[in-house]
Amino acid sequence: MANHKSAEKRIRANETKRVRNRYQNKTTRTQVKKLLETTKKDEAKALLNEVVAMLDKLAKKNIIHWKKAANQKSRLTKRVNALA
Repeated sequence: MANHKSAEKRIRANETKRVRNRYQNKTTRTQVKKLLETTKKDEAKALLNEVVAMLDKLAKKNIIHWKKAANQKSRLTKRVNALA
């Protein structure tokens, strides 16, 4: 249990950030799954731009590692380009 006022505030702030980070990460994962299920190239390209922006934002805020974001963007781009 926290003994100082600042420590109690830090605990509250950390919880708020944790919830926000989990929400953003989960939303991005959902969009990635949606992109992987897409079979039309037009829709996939539009969705790819959205997903890439989300991954960049997560990496910038250190929610995910920047190399993980780069790997996912590369993998998804290959997948979209392979669509007929």
